[in-house]
Amino acid sequence: MARKSRNTGNRVKIVFIADYFVEQISGGGELNNEELINILKQRKHQVRKINSHLLNPAFIRGHCDKGFKFVVANFINLKQDCKDELLKTEYIIYEHDHKYLVNRDPSIYPSFLAPKEAIINHEFYKEAKAVLCQSSFHADIIKKNLEIDNLINLSGNLWSVEHLDLLEEMSKIEKIDEHAIMNSVIPHKNTHKAILYCKTKELKYKLINQNSPINFLKELGKYKALIFFPKTPETLSRIIVEARMMGLSTKTTKNIGAIHEPWFVKKGSDLINIMRKKREDITNLVLFSLNKEPQRDKING
Repeated sequence: MARKSRNTGNRVKIVFIADYFVEQISGGGELNNEELINILKQRKHQVRKINSHLLNPAFIRGHCDKGFKFVVANFINLKQDCKDELLKTEYIIYEHDHKYLVNRDPSIYPSFLAPKEAIINHEFYKEAKAVLCQSSFHADIIKKNLEIDNLINLSGNLWSVEHLDLLEEMSKIEKIDEHAIMNSVIPHKNTHKAILYCKTKELKYKLINQNSPINFLKELGKYKALIFFPKTPETLSRIIVEARMMGLSTKTTKNIGAIHEPWFVKKGSDLINIMRKKREDITNLVLFSLNKEPQRDKING
């Protein structure tokens, strides 16, 4: 039978597993994870962070015996023996992309449906207490490929109170009559197509460099619109949501998870207030998923 964590009352002991944390890489997933960790700590839950490549089965067994549960975020560097050991524990997957695919890119397949030989980590997803998704668009793609029933749509991301305050401040400033384009060297962000679009439409545009998250938002928030045409599906797209919170119009594709959520019609303070509430709602869903009874006993492999 599965190894069960001891009941620790209302306070949960969590090992948070990720390939990288915000002190190592300041990507959107890392910023989101860090804010979740901060909120959990503010609520007096115990959280220990560990990089996936540093994990080993003995660490998992030892912490499970001490009553810890596991949140698995990005896990490309997680060894197979650790996945096998986690199968015996209580864990959830906080999914940021598509790590059930060899190439993590469903866009290369018709209707985002990959052939069976391209699927990996199926058991790891299936046996999680929950797989937390960024949007209904994200969840639907996973459902189509894995045919699992433990998916939860978080319908949003987490921003710090400081970031949300800045976004609200930027939403109130007068906008420059130009279009902003994220200046990214990452091919799937498709900066080239956004530039070509503006040139074809004879639109004034400005390339916004990705330096610090704060400086990026302060620069982006000056413009009237954001142009963004990613090549691969964006599970949510923080930049699109940030642009909307700052009052920008957005020109993008249907491959953006955020546009499929009911709150996407809102902008400015209305959307910021929704994301302020998400700080509580998403954290509650994480805790609910960790604490709920598993649907079946996991087999001790």
